[in-house]
Amino acid sequence: MKEHKRDFILIGVLLLCALLLLFVLKGGQRKEEGAVAVVTVDGTEIGRYPLSRDGTFLLNGGSNTLVIEDGEAWVSEANCPDKLCTGFGKISRNGQIIVCLPNKLIVSVEGGEEAEVDAVA
Repeated sequence: MKEHKRDFILIGVLLLCALLLLFVLKGGQRKEEGAVAVVTVDGTEIGRYPLSRDGTFLLNGGSNTLVIEDGEAWVSEANCPDKLCTGFGKISRNGQIIVCLPNKLIVSVEGGEEAEVDAVA
């Protein structure tokens, strides 16, 4: 009977440690204000657009259209042949990017929440 009591105490301590670790990790992931979409064309920065302000912006002489809404940015239109940049989806976390190779355009997010890791090898 004494062994079972020690097992329950050990399991309780491990669960408490796991909950504490979860709380600490989640507490450090607060969303930061001030995330911006940084737009570069051919390696030259042409603009910074705060993700906190909704708007539609013509980029690269009208070649691409950047939309910012509800803290997310995406390319809604492009005049390139494959239009892959319109399929990148919405970006909002630090380090996420959208690339349009034919138009030499890169939209990246700086500041804000860190991007989540998909997998670790």
